[in-house]
Amino acid sequence: MTGRLDPLFSRTLPEGDTHQRDVCDHCGFVAYENPKIVVGSVVTHRGKVLLCRRAIEPRHGYWTVPAGYLELGETPEEGARREAREEANADLELHGLLAVYTVRRLSQVQLIYRATLADGVFSPGTESLETQLFDWDAIPWDDLAFPTVHWMLGHQRAFEAGKGVGPFGNPVGAD
Repeated sequence: MTGRLDPLFSRTLPEGDTHQRDVCDHCGFVAYENPKIVVGSVVTHRGKVLLCRRAIEPRHGYWTVPAGYLELGETPEEGARREAREEANADLELHGLLAVYTVRRLSQVQLIYRATLADGVFSPGTESLETQLFDWDAIPWDDLAFPTVHWMLGHQRAFEAGKGVGPFGNPVGAD
């Protein structure tokens, strides 16, 4: 070949596949699009829950747990720990998978762990305006960033009360 070959994709059903895909007309490369994996933790310390007020969109200014997208080459546990360091300057001890949620409209799968602060130390990271430990009855429920944060906190509370061992999933009818 004498020049650069730019890919040209057509939407088609590859042989032996069950879904329409973008396939390169020149070489047959299939460009798979798969769900994004989100990892995070419900972090507790001395009976309180760590929340981070978001400094970024979406939902700037609302409260969430430390969570974000899993990076390439990273285990889910490593990702959950990294997100806690980035958002709350916190080192975690993970205690198992709390929940697996599906957010179909965003093509997300969320893996959420139960965790505690390894040393009790935390502060706002670059993606957080502030971080705070909340008693359960002081959680700012109306200012939580996403429906899944409500689910996570509810499932953590159920776990603590012995009403399930996890991993939990989406509430009935929620996706």
